[in-house]
Amino acid sequence: MNRPHYILQPVSPLFITLSLTGAFMLNLLPWGRWIGAPDFVALVLVFWGIHQPRKVGIGIAFFMGLMMDVHDSTLLGENALAYTMLSYLAIMIHRRVLWFPVMTQAVHVFPLLVFTQAIQVLVRFIVSGRFPGWLHFIESFVAIALWPAITWLLLAPQRRAVDRDHTRPI
Repeated sequence: MNRPHYILQPVSPLFITLSLTGAFMLNLLPWGRWIGAPDFVALVLVFWGIHQPRKVGIGIAFFMGLMMDVHDSTLLGENALAYTMLSYLAIMIHRRVLWFPVMTQAVHVFPLLVFTQAIQVLVRFIVSGRFPGWLHFIESFVAIALWPAITWLLLAPQRRAVDRDHTRPI
């Protein structure tokens, strides 16, 4: 109860675009083939789906999914389906999740990320008949470990006061 409550400034659409582009660029790096490397696009999409559901919705999630499908050379629509479902579920729970502290938010986001990975694994299994193994789901645990850092990083520009006044407490 003694946590400081910040009145956040409106988020800039340019910052949302830059954060999604940065997440996509992080997914382009070669560590994406390592076991446990998080899906940064999914993490940023679920963050903006919870914090700004009117600005980042299902359409942007579908577009980012198609971009990841092209990059990963996977079945066209695999990531698009998974990200669309992720965005829908994040928008559906966004009011409840924002009431909780960051670590409890991570507990709420974890099933969404696991569900997203399950959709991707199911589509791959239906198409190719191969199961990547249970180690594939470590990626969600790593993403949840990064949730506090991602939250702090993406909310930082909104916490600044436009005109700093040392006599104003908020």
